[in-house]
Amino acid sequence: MSTATAPARIGTVLADLLPSTRARTGDLVLVAGGAVLTGLAAQIAVPVPGSPVPVSGQTFAALLVGTALGARRGFLSLALYVLAGMAGVPWFAQGTAGYAMPTLGYVLGMLLAAAAVGALARRGGDRSVPRMAGTMAAGSLVVYAVGVPYLALATGMPPSRAVAVGMVPFLVGDALKAALAMGLVPTVWRLLGDRDRDRA
Repeated sequence: MSTATAPARIGTVLADLLPSTRARTGDLVLVAGGAVLTGLAAQIAVPVPGSPVPVSGQTFAALLVGTALGARRGFLSLALYVLAGMAGVPWFAQGTAGYAMPTLGYVLGMLLAAAAVGALARRGGDRSVPRMAGTMAAGSLVVYAVGVPYLALATGMPPSRAVAVGMVPFLVGDALKAALAMGLVPTVWRLLGDRDRDRA
């Protein structure tokens, strides 16, 4: 894989390149679209034996939304996702909703992670494979930093047990998701850079 970065200036995220984002309605569409994308991805879920936490696509979607939209829009998008889910929209993992569930901490962690990776993306954290790897790792750490302690508190299990059932089984999947993002996002930047050079 190439680690070449696109020539677009640092401080720009992928969503900034869309003409519609110059209008307020464009931002609203992106925020709503990111929430819907996360909700749809959450339905790709597989139970993990011995763990109340399933493997799902929602974390991957949340991190991509934050990276593509930037910190502010990414945070608002995930806030919409979280609030709607807590209000009863069945689009958390496995079609669940509400707030009385031990995995809510992961959802709240995704909200903060979207803002974190969005901030990193504005600093060029999505422009190359190594940088995207670091951005995805940082986002995943934020999710676990909130989700695992919440899981321990909600279930009464010891912290070591919460780590064993709420983090360890997902590390390989996280690495695969990070690899996908590492190939996808920098490639989009590179293609956009090639398109800009062709227009010049």
